[in-house]
Amino acid sequence: MKFEHLIEINDPLNPLIDPLTREQLWRGLVLHAESPKLFVPHLDECTIGERTDSGFTRSRRFGELRIDDRVTLTPLQQIRYDVHAQGDISASNLTVTIEAPEEHILFVRFRYDDGHDAATDAANAMYDEFKKSAYQEADIDVIRLLRELAAEGRLDASYLN
Repeated sequence: MKFEHLIEINDPLNPLIDPLTREQLWRGLVLHAESPKLFVPHLDECTIGERTDSGFTRSRRFGELRIDDRVTLTPLQQIRYDVHAQGDISASNLTVTIEAPEEHILFVRFRYDDGHDAATDAANAMYDEFKKSAYQEADIDVIRLLRELAAEGRLDASYLN
């Protein structure tokens, strides 16, 4: 399953949306990667492993299920999550990209790839539709929470330093 969707962050023509700066948005997306328990209530544990200049490894535990992945950061642009094949879990990835098509307009693109081939995708089409819907709702919730954190000043550089 390959799936992507876009969430609008800033639209100067829509006064109902409180704008975020690229920096606030970036800090929020990094917070989501480093502290996913703030965003995923059913996550039991997240342990950050080795850190490098370009990212870190982490291990997340949902009950008995443990998922290890690598998070790669391209500052102010993109976060990529790579899950290697482990147990019953196939290799997959998620790329989260900040897009700014015009000044003061921001979007976040979420691009999922579960690593399956076209035949497997065809066989799983109905199930994949449920997964797509769940992923999109979860991503909308992440952005909603980032907006709340920004409104509280918790994504400002002065708050985090």
